[in-house]
Amino acid sequence: MNKLLLAATAVIGFAAINTANAADMALKAPPPAPVIDEWTGPYIGLNLGGSWGRSRTTYSDPDPAFVPFATSQNMNGVLGGAQIGYNVQIMRNWLLGLEADFQGTAQRGSSTFPPITEIFAGAAVVVVTTTGTLTQKMPWFGTVRARLGVEPSEHWLLYVTGGLAYAEIRSTAAISAVAVAPGGTATAALSSSVNNDRAGWTGGFGAEWMFAKQWSAKVEYLYMDYGHINDGFLGVGTLAVLGINSHVTDNVVRAGVNLHFH
Repeated sequence: MNKLLLAATAVIGFAAINTANAADMALKAPPPAPVIDEWTGPYIGLNLGGSWGRSRTTYSDPDPAFVPFATSQNMNGVLGGAQIGYNVQIMRNWLLGLEADFQGTAQRGSSTFPPITEIFAGAAVVVVTTTGTLTQKMPWFGTVRARLGVEPSEHWLLYVTGGLAYAEIRSTAAISAVAVAPGGTATAALSSSVNNDRAGWTGGFGAEWMFAKQWSAKVEYLYMDYGHINDGFLGVGTLAVLGINSHVTDNVVRAGVNLHFH
């Protein structure tokens, strides 16, 4: 009887151990999901968009009788270009990157400054009225920017970006004068241009979508500030020498596609 009781106890204990082991196995955590790194590596791409620039200009002249004045003009136009960059995906869903781009643009704008009239009294009274127009263009610009992004869900990237902006800004002053005297009327006109290569800063944000294994689409906004541009122009009439100080800023919205190498 004792032997039978001992055998039954052993069987029950063995079964309990097996049941506990089975429970432990069932409670084990599943293996971690593989990290999908779809952003790390170099990429190249193309973009197309539009820009809404602004130039605020103050005018000066060495003539003591000259009263400084200011104008403001839009510098709008379409743009297109290419970008190249490199991304590093870190901590599963964060991204650090560096991107450079170069754009050709049709940005331009002009403003007509108010007539300036002076009266010269000598042997005869001469009235000189001077008018003019300032036209500014941005044929191209480029940026070199850092990017900091987060992947809120698979295949999507939201980022902020900022860095260096550089551009060519071409200013043209067209000045004309009309002199009215008792003996008749005389006119004169002169136009001259100055090119400036300017460096400034840029900042913005964007979103990017990896729609295929190596292809992504993006939309991006950038604000650019090129600081103050000082130029001088030869003129006529009461504006024999015209100086300008222009503060040029720009707003860019563009869409693009990137080919990733990973």
